[in-house]
Amino acid sequence: MKIQEKDILYEDNHLIAVNKPATILVQGDHTNDKPLVEMVRSFIKKKYDKPGNVFTGVIHRIDRPVSGLVLFAKTSKGLSRMNELFKEKKITKTYWCLTEDIPQEKDGFLEDLLYKNEKKNKSFVDENKSKKSLLSKLKYEVISNLDNYYFLKINPITGRHHQIRAQLSHVKAYIKGDLKYGAKRSNSDGSISLHARSLEFLHPIKKTKIKITCPPPKDNIWDVVLKEFNKDPHQ
Repeated sequence: MKIQEKDILYEDNHLIAVNKPATILVQGDHTNDKPLVEMVRSFIKKKYDKPGNVFTGVIHRIDRPVSGLVLFAKTSKGLSRMNELFKEKKITKTYWCLTEDIPQEKDGFLEDLLYKNEKKNKSFVDENKSKKSLLSKLKYEVISNLDNYYFLKINPITGRHHQIRAQLSHVKAYIKGDLKYGAKRSNSDGSISLHARSLEFLHPIKKTKIKITCPPPKDNIWDVVLKEFNKDPHQ
């Protein structure tokens, strides 16, 4: 895969936001599959005919089977300042997801201690409150019932490993296609129906309000979600 202009959601001198397809890595791992960061670096190098190395800083990541918005830094200044915004929780993150069921409350707040099992590459809610567990918080809202699935909006407050997947699984709201966290069946393309929808923050250099939004993947069920969204575009 190559990044094209149509994949770029936002770009300025310091930042570039990309629509990541599901199943693409953000950063390299043991698989040696080409990650998104290298694709973005190649895109910038070609677009601006840059000689030598091109700076492309990874600000945050989303899981491999997740689609949606990923923001990179084009300068070291942009990277360090965006890292601070994430660390200080001054960024509003919104995800959309499709689940097989919903939590008991239609709108709510989940607060759990999560621990990561390195061997399984999976996170669990820690009922025993061990020292290695990390506090994880998210807000959720059930937007609509789509016959076989439910459309939820998620605002994670913390950024833990597999946080949304683990916390929703704990309340039996399994994400469509996410076999690892309890879904009944997989999606045919290897994705899970979790989408990084938007980021809102104060630009670290320009100091202007920025909201970057990413369209969901093109398939029948996400098309239905978009119709629901268009009824109330503030979601």
